[in-house]
Amino acid sequence: MENAVTSAPHIVVVGGGVSGLAAAHRLLGAGARVTLLEATTTLGGKLLAGEIAGAPVDFGAESMLARRPEGVELARAVGLGDRIQAPATANASLWTRGALRPMPKGHVMGVPADPAALHDIVSAEGLARIAQDRELAPTEVGEDIGVGEFVARRVGREVVDRLVEPLLGGVYAGDAYKISMRAAVPQLFEAARSHGSLLDAVQDIQAKAAAKQQTRPVFAGLDGGIGTLPGAVADAVRAAGGEIRMDTPVLDLTRTAEGWQIRTDTELLAADGVVLSTPAWAASALLAAESPVAAAELSEIEYASMALVTLAFRRGDLAGLDERSGFLVPPVDGRTIKAATFSSYKWQWVTDRSPDLFVLRTSIGRYGEERHLDWDDADLVDVSLGDLGDAVGLAARPVATQVTRWIGGLPQYPVGHLAKVARVRAELAKLPGLRVCGAAYDGVGIPACVASAQRAADEIIATSTLAQNTQSDAGQ
Repeated sequence: MENAVTSAPHIVVVGGGVSGLAAAHRLLGAGARVTLLEATTTLGGKLLAGEIAGAPVDFGAESMLARRPEGVELARAVGLGDRIQAPATANASLWTRGALRPMPKGHVMGVPADPAALHDIVSAEGLARIAQDRELAPTEVGEDIGVGEFVARRVGREVVDRLVEPLLGGVYAGDAYKISMRAAVPQLFEAARSHGSLLDAVQDIQAKAAAKQQTRPVFAGLDGGIGTLPGAVADAVRAAGGEIRMDTPVLDLTRTAEGWQIRTDTELLAADGVVLSTPAWAASALLAAESPVAAAELSEIEYASMALVTLAFRRGDLAGLDERSGFLVPPVDGRTIKAATFSSYKWQWVTDRSPDLFVLRTSIGRYGEERHLDWDDADLVDVSLGDLGDAVGLAARPVATQVTRWIGGLPQYPVGHLAKVARVRAELAKLPGLRVCGAAYDGVGIPACVASAQRAADEIIATSTLAQNTQSDAGQ
């Protein structure tokens, strides 16, 4: 009989997005035996590298927060350290009130410390309303409050509509008035609890940031695209002995006396532990029998859909285009696109690899405003070109286009989201050897997803069920 000390626990990871891959990588590093099951034929989820007119590009996420370490550290761990790049330019704009205007400095998710910072963005009446903040009685935030709701109460709706909304929309594709401040902007939430004035709260946040001397770039990308990260992690997982099975949907999870049974469309797998790194609705379906309370909570998490329209032009046709990383568009301005990224300006690697082309992309769609996603690709390209023409005077025709639809791509974080996640985890704690991770829980960005995955992996390894499998059976 094989001594149990030599028999590594078998963990099945369900879902091959960056969260599932990061979980598998962590589990293997802890000595587990890992099988990752991905329902589709591609890994990486919303991280997707591709090509347009021969130019490598990202068709999904194109950067990660660099001041939070988990994403950058994972890239380094799988051999991509020399390919990490900061944006070549951070010169972003807002397309609002009929003109492109420089993105203001000195704000926290659109909230200024000084009303003068928004003099080019909001009206004179809006500036006067901001100044009233210090005269108002404190606003109770309670256990949570909508970002837009709170900011509007303190400094007026114009700040929300012109700045907070497009900035938050770029992350969540959601409604700023409903997005949880505690989940989405936790530093602002905590500061608001201890300051009667929102302007004072923002000043406090900025003072603390200055004291830490945070001089590193805020964001980072990868030479070749952030979409190359999943493949590198997958290679590292395989090199460490992990098994990755593609086109293998999981149909059912069952708790057994020995651990877990996972049913796919072709077989039954036995596992000591399971990490679910699927979207919330898929996790809900798989947990319905074993944890109906957690499943019900997860079923309530809503998602937004969006489309990315990638356009490649001859560089010579765009001579005179101002150098900027891109621009955001407040929904209140009534345009179809919500943002544009000038990839060939923003990322040096795009220019280096395709010097004769100019690549840019637009994003369309947000929670509750997704009708455009039913349009044909050609219509999405045309409306993007029309808005770009109005914004920057672009009149050239692209040499290639690509429309990428992310249906159900971004989980929404309404007020109370973190409390919901806590309830889900409390229920799942009753099931030894099962954890969840991914964008639906602790943040939608790459570092947050990696951190969520590593937490799930660490908790799985620490469970008593798995600890038993690593104890010696000497004497039996």
